[in-house]
Amino acid sequence: MSIVVRFPVVGLTRQQYDEVSLRLEKAGMWPPDGMQLHVLFGTDGDLKVSEIWDSPEQLTAFGEKLLPVLNEVGVQVAGEPEVFEVHNLEQPRTTA
Repeated sequence: MSIVVRFPVVGLTRQQYDEVSLRLEKAGMWPPDGMQLHVLFGTDGDLKVSEIWDSPEQLTAFGEKLLPVLNEVGVQVAGEPEVFEVHNLEQPRTTA
């Protein structure tokens, strides 16, 4: 069962996001297994992150690796992520 996840970050800046991304890539943790889609949106200083995952278990496994990096960079997390079951996921077909 796929899930949609909305992360409750507070005051996220582009600089913080880029630093987290860099550290995850350097550590070989990005992209994580089971993540189908990652979206960053909003305005600098109030950026939001949502993702689609193959399973809650894969999200949990990645979260254990992600949280220490967020803490090191100073990203404030306000509680647990919101998790929703995906009822339908359609991707446009590409034409050859």
